[in-house]
Amino acid sequence: MTKAELVAKIAEESDLTQAQATKALNSLLATVVSEINESGSIALSGFGSFTKVTRAERAGFNPKTKEPLRIPSSNTVKFKCAKALKDTVNA
Repeated sequence: MTKAELVAKIAEESDLTQAQATKALNSLLATVVSEINESGSIALSGFGSFTKVTRAERAGFNPKTKEPLRIPSSNTVKFKCAKALKDTVNA
């Protein structure tokens, strides 16, 4: 499902216009990103939690030249789904 399809589904199910649904979805996504940046995690009951984690620096190689290189540490986001979501998907 694309973002446009998700917006259309939200608009249809909640009696909103496409513009209102787009604004609501963009607001939700911006809030999630902001909260992960500020506090490091956000939990959505019944859906799951997003947590900011740091990947350590590691050794790698250039696949073209096979030359070794160092991959610097970086931040990423880990998602852990809630039991309710997992049970629904596996039903």
